[in-house]
Amino acid sequence: MRKKGSLRRLVVDETTTYLWSVRHRHGQGRPCEEVVGLLRDGRRTRIVFRAGPGRAVEGGYQPGGYVSDEHGNGLNLNEPGSVRALVDEAAGRGLLPGPREQEVDGWTLLPGAAARRAAG
Repeated sequence: MRKKGSLRRLVVDETTTYLWSVRHRHGQGRPCEEVVGLLRDGRRTRIVFRAGPGRAVEGGYQPGGYVSDEHGNGLNLNEPGSVRALVDEAAGRGLLPGPREQEVDGWTLLPGAAARRAAG
């Protein structure tokens, strides 16, 4: 069993490899978040899914690492294929590679990434 939050390798092509992890975090007075951390060539990107109305993250009703919205889009963030779909969606929008460190709202990527995952 993989240790929660440990780094995994995602090979996109011959020249592109990411290290990635999934974490659940809480903030003081903030809702729960699922965070996909990506690291490539010293650039860190955090794709953040913050719980809110119509937006569900890991909790009592879902398995850990699963995010879904009110439109039926959902991803299991512990699956490499789901992370690959997020990477492809973010890259397609010009978000990757990004600056040295960035945080991206995962909910903006979810519909496209879920469609990619379902198709692939």
